[in-house]
Amino acid sequence: MKSFIENLFDLKGRVAAVTGGGGYLCGEMARGLAKAGCKIVIMDLRLEKAETVAEEIRNNLKGEAIGLRIDATSKDAFKDGLTTTIDAFGQADILINGAGINAATPFLDIELDEFYDVINSQITSTLLGCQVFGEYMLTQGKGSIINISSASAGPPLSKAFAYSVAKAGILNLTQNLGREWGTQGVRVNAIRPGFFPTEWNKKNFITEERKKAILNHTPMARFGEVDELVGAIIYLASDAATFVTGSELTVDGGYSCMTI
Repeated sequence: MKSFIENLFDLKGRVAAVTGGGGYLCGEMARGLAKAGCKIVIMDLRLEKAETVAEEIRNNLKGEAIGLRIDATSKDAFKDGLTTTIDAFGQADILINGAGINAATPFLDIELDEFYDVINSQITSTLLGCQVFGEYMLTQGKGSIINISSASAGPPLSKAFAYSVAKAGILNLTQNLGREWGTQGVRVNAIRPGFFPTEWNKKNFITEERKKAILNHTPMARFGEVDELVGAIIYLASDAATFVTGSELTVDGGYSCMTI
C-alpha cells in the first residue's frame, strides 16, 4: 500500500514533455520527473543535447525517454512534438515550457533582431506550447503546464533588458491561462527561479562585483543548486497542487523578499 506522501505526489506513468530539456535547468527538471516515474519527451533545438539527456534517463535512471528536435518558435514544430509524444507514450499530461535565450546588450544598443530573438525564444515559445499542448489537455480534461518565470520578471534585473520583458510576459500569460482554464481541468503555473548560474551566465553576466551584489541580496547568501528546482516542479505537476493555478512558485533563496 502506498503511503500518504506517495499518493499525494505520485507521478508514475504520467507523460511529461520538456522544451529546452537539453539545457542546464530543464535537463535537471526532466531527470527529476523521470525519477518520479514520468515518461519523458526531451524537446530542444539542439537534438544532440536532447538525445544526451534522454539517454541519461534511459541508461542511468532506467526510465523511458526520447529526444526530439523542436524549434519552439514554430507552432507546427510543437504540433509535431505533441504527435510524437502521443505516438510514443499514448498521452501528454505535463508540459514544461523551458526554451529560451538571454542577451546582455544594453538598452540603447540592442537591435530589433536581437530583441525579437529573445522575446520569441521565451514568450512566443511559451505561448505556442500552451496553445498546442493546452488544447490537447483541454480535450482530455486534465493536465499541468509549468512555465518558467524569473526573479527578473519584476522588478526587472539589470543587464537583462529583453529577458526581463519576456519573463514578465510569461508570468502574465500564466496568470491569464490560470483564469481562462480554471474550470476545465488544466492547471497553468510558473516557477520563479532565482540565481542558478549556467556557464553562459558566468561568462556574460556574473562578474565578481555582480556576484557579490547578488549574494548580498540573497538571504541564503549562495546561488541555487539546479536540483533544488525539482521539488517545485514535482509539486506543481502532481495532484498535491490540484487547487493551484495561475500561480508563481518562487525558488530563489529569499532573493525576492530582500530589501535594505
